[in-house]
Amino acid sequence: MKHIIILGDGMADWAVPALGNKTLLQQADTPYMDLLARKGRTGRLCTVADGFHPGSEVANMSVMGYDLPKVYEGRGVLEAASIGVDLEPGDMAMRCNLICVEGDLLKNHSAGHISTGEADVLIRFLNEKLATDRIRFYTGVQYRHLLVIKGGDKRVACVPPHDVPLQPFAPHLVKAECAEAQCTADLLNALILKSQELLSTHPLNLERKAKGKDMANSIWPWSPGYRPHMEWLSQKYPAIRKGAVITAVDLIRGIGKYAGLECIDVEGATGLYNTNYEGKAEAAIEALRTNDFVYLHVEASDEAGHEGDVELKLKTIEYLDSRIVKPVYEAVKDWEEPVAIAVLPDHPTPCELRTHTAEPVPFLIYYPGIEPDSVQTYDEVACCQGSYGLMERDEFMNEFMK
Repeated sequence: MKHIIILGDGMADWAVPALGNKTLLQQADTPYMDLLARKGRTGRLCTVADGFHPGSEVANMSVMGYDLPKVYEGRGVLEAASIGVDLEPGDMAMRCNLICVEGDLLKNHSAGHISTGEADVLIRFLNEKLATDRIRFYTGVQYRHLLVIKGGDKRVACVPPHDVPLQPFAPHLVKAECAEAQCTADLLNALILKSQELLSTHPLNLERKAKGKDMANSIWPWSPGYRPHMEWLSQKYPAIRKGAVITAVDLIRGIGKYAGLECIDVEGATGLYNTNYEGKAEAAIEALRTNDFVYLHVEASDEAGHEGDVELKLKTIEYLDSRIVKPVYEAVKDWEEPVAIAVLPDHPTPCELRTHTAEPVPFLIYYPGIEPDSVQTYDEVACCQGSYGLMERDEFMNEFMK
C-alpha cells in the first residue's frame, strides 16, 4: 500500500461569531474531505509536544512521527538544509524574516509578502554591509531567509514575528537565557537595529513605499539551532522505501531532506492562496507512481490565518478540497496498488488571533477496505467523535503506516 499525507498548513481554526459560531472547516464547502471522512476514520492529533512553541516546524515533524525532544533544533537548520547550506560544527542557524516596521510597531512578519527576487536584492545588500567571517545571510523564499552565526549560542529567547503583529517590536527583541548567551543576544539585536537603519533608505524599499507597498525595512532572526540528527523515515517505517515531499516552503523542504525524502519542485508554487494547486496535485499523483510515501504540504491557509482574513482562508480550504484532495482521490481510487490518504492541518492558525495555537487538530485516514466510523464531515467538532480518539507523539504516523 502507498501512502499520501495532504497537509493544509494552519487550516484548523476557532469558532467564528460572524459564521454562526462555526469554524471555517465547518463553514467551507469541502465535499471531498467530507467524503473521505465518511468512507474512512477520523480523530484528533496533538502536534505540539509539551514545552514547545506551536510552530510549523514542530507540528510538521510531529505529524511525521519524530520525537521532538530528541531531534528538534529550530527552523533555521531545516531551512539551511533546504537551500543547500551545509552547517559546520558550532554554526548556529536561524530563520531570518524580512519584516515591515512602521514607527515602533512590527507591522507584519512578511514585508507585505515581498517577492523572492526583491528579497534577494536586500539580502545581498545586507551581506555587503553586515557580513563578517562569523556572520552570513542566505536568500530563501519570499520573506523567509537564513542567518548563520559561527560560534553562536542558541540559548537565546526569540519571539516569532508572526506572533506579535501590530505590537511594539522593542519589547520582543532577543533576550539571553543565560549569562553565556548574552554576547549572542547583543549581536543579534545590534544586527536588527542596524538592518533597520540600512534598509529604510534602500532604493528598492523607497520604490515599494512610493507604490503603497510595505517596506522590507528590518530583519527578524528567530528559532536558533545547530545541525540536527534525524533518522530517515525509511528507517522508522519499513513501508517507506522511497518517499517525496512537495511544498513551496523551505522549512518543509528542510524537514523532508533530513527525513530522507526527495524534494519535488512545482512551478508556480508560492505558499499563498494563488499557489499552483493543480501542479501540486499532479506532481503528487506522479510521485505516488514511483514512491511509497508522499507528503504534500500546502501553506495557503496558514498565511490567510496570519492575515486574519476569514473569507480568504475559507477560499484556501475550499481550494485544497477541490484542487488537491479531489484530483488526488479521483486519480488513485482505482489503482491496483491501494493508496492510503490522510488529510490534516499541522496546527490551528485562528483568524481571530492571527498566529498559531497548540490545540489538537482534526485528521482523517482513508484507504480501500477501511472500516468507517460514524463521523460524516471533516471538521474540528465532528472529528471529536472519531474512532481514533485523541492521539499524540508518533501514534498518528504509526497508525497511518501500519
